[in-house]
Amino acid sequence: MLKNSKAFSGFSVNDINKAKIFYRQTLGLKLRDIPMGMLELDLKGNHPIVIYPKYDHVPATFTILNFLVEDIEVAVAALSKKGIVFEQYKDLNTDEKGIAHNDGPLIAWFKDPAGNILSLIQEE
Repeated sequence: MLKNSKAFSGFSVNDINKAKIFYRQTLGLKLRDIPMGMLELDLKGNHPIVIYPKYDHVPATFTILNFLVEDIEVAVAALSKKGIVFEQYKDLNTDEKGIAHNDGPLIAWFKDPAGNILSLIQEE
């Protein structure tokens, strides 16, 4: 029934204006205002992702969005200069910059203003 249907994903935030500033200005992503006070995040090679306001929003406890980067050190440094603080996870071997050095790709996690978890993953 759904095998030929187009699909998209979405996530909630508690303040759509803070989200707009963060995703558009801080992260430099393409964002559109859409009906019902929502935003549409347009990422290269993907279907749009909807960001919607939710008055009783609870931050996701898992990574909601992963960004592939060529050089994680460069990306972490650039976002840190913009005020983004990277998470420290001792059980994941994160270094002082927040980059996890485990088997597999290098990963660094950070949060949006609503507390949702995002990541940078170095392409291998």
